[in-house]
Amino acid sequence: MPLSPEQDILEIDLDNSVLRFSPQAGGRLLSWTIDGEEVIHWPEHADWSVPARIRGGNPLLFPFLGRHRVDGKIGYWRDARGAVRELPMHGFARDLPFDAHADVHGAGLRMVLTDSDATRAAYPFGFRFEAAYTLADARTLDVTLTTTNTGDTPLPYYAGHHFYFTLPHTQRGQTTIELPRTERCHQQDDGSISAAEPGEPSYALDETRILDRFHCLTSAPERPVRLVAPGIGRVITIDLRRPGSVPWYAVTTWTEKPESDFYCVEPWLGLPDAIHNGRGLRWLEPGKTETAALRITVETTR
Repeated sequence: MPLSPEQDILEIDLDNSVLRFSPQAGGRLLSWTIDGEEVIHWPEHADWSVPARIRGGNPLLFPFLGRHRVDGKIGYWRDARGAVRELPMHGFARDLPFDAHADVHGAGLRMVLTDSDATRAAYPFGFRFEAAYTLADARTLDVTLTTTNTGDTPLPYYAGHHFYFTLPHTQRGQTTIELPRTERCHQQDDGSISAAEPGEPSYALDETRILDRFHCLTSAPERPVRLVAPGIGRVITIDLRRPGSVPWYAVTTWTEKPESDFYCVEPWLGLPDAIHNGRGLRWLEPGKTETAALRITVETTR
């Protein structure tokens, strides 16, 4: 994997399962390989000049995710008092350095972002945002996002993941995603969320109706999300029912181009523009903490 000399890359290794991170580049999980096979995609030629735009790894989406807008202008939000503030798409976390703390008792890493002069103009709240990754075993990855309100006013947020799973583009038609009960919608050109359509229990990844779509969970998920890729002999399970976790709101499916050798499956706590439309917007009282947890398991089928 090509690395920038300006980035400190940390590795977690357990029984030939290797996680690579760049805490200084947005607290980013760069890649996950098992027995030398890539599970989380990282591009061969990554442009480190703008790490947030690299198509790979798992960019962290905080404090808001997706596109928010005011009067048609993307990248702005209006607070309860009417003040308009500029905040980039998917928030600022993926652009900022995190402090890294290795787990001395196991195969894990915690990365922490706190409010600073770099965040307060866009988001005038005191916070502590932590992403923790732990290899429970060589094929099982636990991931938690923990948000704490360190300020003295209620804190609005809706965080999420942007996992780039490795998948040759020629395999999309043979690969399916299985979902619990959902309703399918998308963000329209004016920023509003479309009317919901009944979700299907499974889709092929070459179906255009799931490109850049939000699969909103209509109840506590009765089964995990599964990415079944027989062409590469792999099943990826994403369990969103972890103990102590706040409920996930939606799973987003997206890829960039017909020839992109990745497909993104993104658990989100809310929908784009939730700060205005309320779809998944969470309010955290001063001194309170919430954790959103999931578990990814990789099974080889050949």
